Amino acid sequence: MLAAALVGIMVTVTSASGVQAQNRSIATIRDTEIERILRGYASPLLLAAGLDPQAVRIIVVNDRALNAFVAGGQNVFINTGLLIRAQSPGQVVGVMAHEIGHIAGGHLARLNEALDQARLVSLLTSVLGIAAVVVASGQQSRSDVPTQRALPGAGGGRGTGDIGLNQLLSFTRAQENQADQAALAFLDTAGISSRGLLEFMEILGNQEFLAAGRQDPYVRTHPLSRDRVDALRNHTQRSRFVNALGPPEWVVQHRRMRAKLQAFIEPPQTTLLRVPATDTSVDARYARAIALFRGSDLNAALTVIDGLLREYPRDPYFHELRAQMLFENGRIADAIPPLRQALALLPDADLVRVDLAQALIELNDPRQLREAQTLLTESRRSESANSRMWRLTAIAYGRDGQPGLAAQALAEQAVLEGRFGDAIDQSQRAIRTLPEGSAGWLRAQDVSAVARTLREQTR
Repeated sequence: MLAAALVGIMVTVTSASGVQAQNRSIATIRDTEIERILRGYASPLLLAAGLDPQAVRIIVVNDRALNAFVAGGQNVFINTGLLIRAQSPGQVVGVMAHEIGHIAGGHLARLNEALDQARLVSLLTSVLGIAAVVVASGQQSRSDVPTQRALPGAGGGRGTGDIGLNQLLSFTRAQENQADQAALAFLDTAGISSRGLLEFMEILGNQEFLAAGRQDPYVRTHPLSRDRVDALRNHTQRSRFVNALGPPEWVVQHRRMRAKLQAFIEPPQTTLLRVPATDTSVDARYARAIALFRGSDLNAALTVIDGLLREYPRDPYFHELRAQMLFENGRIADAIPPLRQALALLPDADLVRVDLAQALIELNDPRQLREAQTLLTESRRSESANSRMWRLTAIAYGRDGQPGLAAQALAEQAVLEGRFGDAIDQSQRAIRTLPEGSAGWLRAQDVSAVARTLREQTR
């Protein structure tokens, strides 16, 4: 994995450590633009379901298989394969409505109690951070629990099937029908057509007749039947929202999301052949800029992104991409102004805030450390599960001569990465160094206790 990269698309490879006789991994993607698009799709559905949109996490899995699932409480996982293959935003919205139906119906709570709890705890520790594990395992911690955001890289894991998710997440047909009905109710309440969900299920409709090895994982984890498709079709045809396909900007966002994902995931030459220079649409130019950047043609990539910025100077994601291009080509100082511009346009974008902090730290200028510390502290509002954020925090405090806070940050990073022994050691170092009763000292006590509990549970 690359040790110095900004957000853009960031692939996180997390090991499902502690799973007996397995060496498995799951790759997740972090990207401000994609996460905001999906959050925009999900929010009206979550409100219709009576759920707090801020309490439900949407996690993008770097897997070409067509799949989506829920796990660890209120966590919705969506594969890149589904996002890329979906032909309309309505299809993604429909799938999300169905998955939210599983959450609202409490279906995860009814999973077979014979499932190995250690496997569940280990998986969720690696993918979601302690916060999800504390919920899943019934343990409590008195303070904000840190979470995982991994170091950037260009690779991916072996996918969700490798770590037993087919067994973990398979629902009964009765639960599938319940989730369908809940999804239809949520869509109606939100005033959104169920046509996308119907289209998605029709795509999968004939797969129930295929051998299991040839089916998309979504079919294997969500038992499909012709009756389900017929019920969805009947509802859609009768619904007064049949043509309410969502805000017009959803279509634009969907095209950009697909273009961005494909350009970051597929080989650069494939993208350049798929979207030739004669295609002057915004999403095509966006994809070409990414492909040229990934193909090490920085000047050509900057030419394309600068052209987009001349037309759309207030697009934060174009500024963010320009910063990533410069940063990853060693032009750290040049990357800082577009990062500041992106953050000015998206003041609540904590991933961008982490990136700006990293760039300031990479300047290796002691005068920049305090601003980096402030940015990282502010980013914890939504990025407390980001192990890169904690690693950078440790570096910033260490270079600033604050070893106690650096140790406490390293403990946070270690527990998120499943290195519970290291987390305990760093927590104890922080406890010995920090003033007794201080916020850092109390937090180190919490992290040490959680790390000890999780180490016992995963042995």
